[in-house]
Amino acid sequence: MTSLPDFRLETHFSKWEFKARHHMTASDAESMSLPDLLALASPEDRAGFEQMWLGYTETWGAPDVREAVAGTYASQSAENVLCFAGASEGIFAVNTILLDKDSHAIVVTPNYQSHETLPNAICEATGIPLDPDDGWSLDIDRVEAAIQPNTKLITINFPHNPTGAILPRDRYEALITLCRKHGIWILHDEIFNGLGPTGAEHLPYIADVYERGLSLGVTSKSYGLPGLRIGWIACQDKDMLSRMERLKHYLSICNSGPSERLALIAIKNRDALLARNCAIVDENLPKWDAFFARFPDLFDWQRPDGSCMGFPRYKGADGVENFCRELVEESGVLFLPSTIYSSELGPTPTDRFRLGYGRKGLDEGLAALEAHLMRNR
Repeated sequence: MTSLPDFRLETHFSKWEFKARHHMTASDAESMSLPDLLALASPEDRAGFEQMWLGYTETWGAPDVREAVAGTYASQSAENVLCFAGASEGIFAVNTILLDKDSHAIVVTPNYQSHETLPNAICEATGIPLDPDDGWSLDIDRVEAAIQPNTKLITINFPHNPTGAILPRDRYEALITLCRKHGIWILHDEIFNGLGPTGAEHLPYIADVYERGLSLGVTSKSYGLPGLRIGWIACQDKDMLSRMERLKHYLSICNSGPSERLALIAIKNRDALLARNCAIVDENLPKWDAFFARFPDLFDWQRPDGSCMGFPRYKGADGVENFCRELVEESGVLFLPSTIYSSELGPTPTDRFRLGYGRKGLDEGLAALEAHLMRNR
């Protein structure tokens, strides 16, 4: 593997995430305090956290955590789950195990950068752009045309980061049929599954519907608990999981014991946490609708299907990069310009920015944003 480039999104957040007064581009749902999470626990699970032994944990993940994760799928068992220290470790493991210099990989663009830079550092990779004029959907014919005899992996992400798009079910099934025909693995980044406005129709987990499907999950996004750093991959192929588990010996080795106990509580209360977080989305999303209706000359707004993110177009003459920079420097409002999502595999939008609506306190940020626009119009 060649050296990896700077992770543009994380570098940007390293500079601004904890300095900006109004974090308006977060991709995670509203988090909660430790006492609030523990209040959801059964007496047994609370005691499991408070009285735990602070030694090493199992590399695969604690058996009860794996069982709880498996229970969120339609047809998986604990043996089909491997836990990781967050989702990024899982992304690294999949690409490292599946790909070599003679492989070929396909990724959708724009994307979370590691989905592209990791395969591109190992082998040849092809980007398939999502179409903003087709609801940010995926052209299955373009995917088919990109397949080579050595294509081993296709990586997708729905609800999508940064657009919030959800692939139509018929295209999802067509993609699975295509990959089954060619024996290609699908890594589906499903970390936003279950999060979105009322009526969002989420796709079935890839591990449930495809024998070479790798379902990436984490407590960070839909659960709103990124501080736990607990992720997982579910897969029907136990040999594939075993290979990734052995690679994990070189990475985190095992997960944090306290985090596993807290993650167990969260996963057991998944329905309650998703209902809470989706209610915040339902409250916030109409506020963005109303905001963009007031500034049609400056923005084009396409309402997202799911997650808690959107990717509107900025039409100002100064360009989105200057807009986002001046906004955070002068008014403390943080967005991600679309240059963060640029790709080495082909053109990506250059006039958009990522916003978030999964956290509380949106009104203050909207007021600061509107005041900034009025001062600079």
